[in-house]
Amino acid sequence: MSVEVETSEGVDESEKKNSGSTEKENHTRMADLSELLKEGTKEAHGQAENTQVVKDFLKGNIKKELFKLATTALYFTYSALEEEMDRNKDHPAFAPLYFPTELHRKEALTKDMEYFFGENWKEQVQCSEAAQKYVERIHYVGQYEPELLVAHAYTRYMGDLSGGQVLKKVAQRALKLPSTGEGTQFYLFENVDNAQQFKQFYRARMNALDLNLETKERIVEEANKAFEYNMQIFNELDQAGSTLARETLEDGLPVHDGKGDVRKCPFYAAEQDKGALEGSSCPFRTAMAVLRKPSLQFILAAGVALAAGLLAWYYM
Repeated sequence: MSVEVETSEGVDESEKKNSGSTEKENHTRMADLSELLKEGTKEAHGQAENTQVVKDFLKGNIKKELFKLATTALYFTYSALEEEMDRNKDHPAFAPLYFPTELHRKEALTKDMEYFFGENWKEQVQCSEAAQKYVERIHYVGQYEPELLVAHAYTRYMGDLSGGQVLKKVAQRALKLPSTGEGTQFYLFENVDNAQQFKQFYRARMNALDLNLETKERIVEEANKAFEYNMQIFNELDQAGSTLARETLEDGLPVHDGKGDVRKCPFYAAEQDKGALEGSSCPFRTAMAVLRKPSLQFILAAGVALAAGLLAWYYM
């Protein structure tokens, strides 16, 4: 008995601290990655949840032109993400999460683009400056740090599965889109029978990835970076929205709907009288209400698009 007491009391304090630190590290290492992501991005969720654009979208306060541009931003974002996923489909840190048939959105977004812009939609659209930054980050990760693709795939697809149906109904109601799904194919996962069960299966696959503590922490950090991109766009969106409102009041002119004689467009006619649009076409071609500041419109597009992805998190 006395020997046991002496052994216990004789343990060096530094060894006790090291032992406790090791136990804590082992516990963290064993934690599910999905839980680490949920806890690690909680603050970012709270910040995004309180932005005006999120509140407005949930209320159905969205214009069709902005929704079209939002679809454009989503198309470029998912094209980049799925290109890198295809590139890394055999990488051990990502392969278990490769579900192109069930999850990939590019084909659905292509249908939405054709619905909104017509067959020659590729000639009418371009990636916004803000969305381009995120696209570049996705490509960088896919080429140099493919294990971090987990953060982007999980953030996007799990959010889409969680809140997609809610967002689809909001868009259809607010924009009077067809109930048969035209314009909202992005939110339809035809090859996922039960979204809740698939999400559980996906999280299980993710939690089973053979990742060390450092890699898990980097994945959480990468997820927060995605939220940072979104928050920057939201700030730009608020400023651009204010500018757009002021210019709309000043001009008081609608934008041509892209159908019929372009010369009957009030905006075109008014500007033609000023000699500002000689030899040009209706501004509808680029789907922008503010022709003089196209960058603002693309900021709005990217903001609404990425807001849609963030909104979905709140229904997980």
